[in-house]
Amino acid sequence: MRLDLQLDGRPDQALARARELTEAGADGLFTFEGPHDVFTPLAAVAGHVDADLMTNVAIAMPRSPMHLAHAAWDLQLMSHGRFRLGLGSQIRPHIEKRYGATWSPPAARMREIVGAVKAILRSWETGERLEFRGEHTTHTLMPPTFVPGPNPYGPPPVLLGALGPLMTRTAAEVADGLLVMPFHTERHFRERTMLAVSEGLARADRSAEDLAVLPAAITAMYRTEAEREAAITGVRGLIAFYASTPAYRPVLEVEGWQEVQPELNRLSKLGDVATMMGLVDDTMVATIGVVGTPEECAAEIQRRFGEVAARVCCYFPGYQPPAEQIAALAAGLAT
Repeated sequence: MRLDLQLDGRPDQALARARELTEAGADGLFTFEGPHDVFTPLAAVAGHVDADLMTNVAIAMPRSPMHLAHAAWDLQLMSHGRFRLGLGSQIRPHIEKRYGATWSPPAARMREIVGAVKAILRSWETGERLEFRGEHTTHTLMPPTFVPGPNPYGPPPVLLGALGPLMTRTAAEVADGLLVMPFHTERHFRERTMLAVSEGLARADRSAEDLAVLPAAITAMYRTEAEREAAITGVRGLIAFYASTPAYRPVLEVEGWQEVQPELNRLSKLGDVATMMGLVDDTMVATIGVVGTPEECAAEIQRRFGEVAARVCCYFPGYQPPAEQIAALAAGLAT
């Protein structure tokens, strides 16, 4: 199994950080739509490190599919064919209040966005007339002045992030890969995510080989007791943040923890992070996250996902393990 790690931090520090992570054993690097632009750090490192690059995820609903296609084409060129465009929808308050964009039913909208991006890339690749007409987006004009032509490395894959069954089925029907949202449990992944994947593939008459499944693991990795405390605190905080979101309640329901979600949501509106973290017990940390030494984390990730995934995205919230531990994790996943 190959290891993808988050390329975090400021864009002007991206290349140094990318070199650290790849030298430690990362096979790929991904960016998150957080305090910085999701594409800029990848442009800064493309062609300079021996790693696959991916957005995980670029929030698609506020962006035009044309903008996404251009960014993907350029990053595919700059990375020498090692780029994957990962797209996501976000929840309504962020789309309307943070991005100032228009909300619409997300699965239907993301189906169109994925289809439009792929149609644009295909038009550039083959020279065929661009003719994509949807309810939310239409693309029928492509003068030669704006055509980059075929990409020397071929069009980049388009992946879709999902958690719920409707979006997961949509990803299985239209995308090249499924980015499994990091807030999940093994039971949710096996009983709900993979069931929806099978349903989506069947609807589109596709096989499992047509869809790459890329799970994410919220990882608390350590060797010493001090490292353990810092790593688990970071994971506990991220779980509390995710669990406070009503849209993520189904993950808690699978494990019988649904009662904690409304209280976490209430506390999040008060900014009471300490109390929120106190509601996330050690069982929740170990069930939603992956906890242990690098060797134990590698074994657990392989056990959870090894049958269906060729690579995994690991997050280390709040605590960055040293290079030796990343190397040990990568070695364990590779066996």
